[in-house]
Amino acid sequence: IDWQDMSDISDVVPLLARVYPNGSADVNAMEAAGGLGYLFKELARADLLCLDAVTMSDETGTLSDYLAPEDQESGDLDVLRPADDPFQVDGGLRLLQGNLGRGVIKTSAIAAERQSIEAPALVFDSQNAFQEAYKRGDLAERDFVAVVRFQGPKANGMPELHKLTPPLAVLQSMGQKVALVTDGRMSGASGKVPAAIHVCDEALDGGPLAYVQDGDIIRLDAASGTLEVKTDLSQRVAASHQTSDADNSFGRGLFTMNRQCVGSAEAGAMSIAANI
Repeated sequence: IDWQDMSDISDVVPLLARVYPNGSADVNAMEAAGGLGYLFKELARADLLCLDAVTMSDETGTLSDYLAPEDQESGDLDVLRPADDPFQVDGGLRLLQGNLGRGVIKTSAIAAERQSIEAPALVFDSQNAFQEAYKRGDLAERDFVAVVRFQGPKANGMPELHKLTPPLAVLQSMGQKVALVTDGRMSGASGKVPAAIHVCDEALDGGPLAYVQDGDIIRLDAASGTLEVKTDLSQRVAASHQTSDADNSFGRGLFTMNRQCVGSAEAGAMSIAANI
């Protein structure tokens, strides 16, 4: 299973729930509107659920045991919708690929007019470097694509980059066109900002992001699945990965072998056999 499979599934599974971060409702509101039972029932009604899948509850239980009654309706159509009247016809997860590698983008929370951007790159080697630039005012009154690299599993274990979204969201709300491209990890925290995440190959593993420089024009287009830089990178030397004192701590040293053996984000960042 790879990101193409996930993208293909998202193409045919409609978006039936508006829960943060793709909406203002929380999980309590979803439960009050019908919860997973209603969601499962609607997916099954659209023939999109494998009802004989065995669950963890007992040895004989299957997913079919958890469906809401057929006649149950949504308690709040702003939170849960039936399969024949979804919030959108696809699930909101798409594969992006091009000469910058392969990544994924969550479109369910992004306004349609923001799902495509072409702007100069601003390159950072950590989320802290990005935050410092934001605090200095270096990111104000300009359109840009923030490239945050050396954040993949080989570089630093692929931590959650939750500090990037708030500054980008503020800049976007002020009318700037902004986006994020990173070989790092984010969950739902990308929010309303277009973000190509988990880009492979990662910068430390020879990926194209290691060759991008400030000012290179990057195009991110969720509709066409495009992630590309409009610059010839073939004559450039890859940027080196600079580590801080914290990066060279005893704790980091303990996991050196893990990082050297880890596979790509698309393959699950799993440890692989290696000769060390």
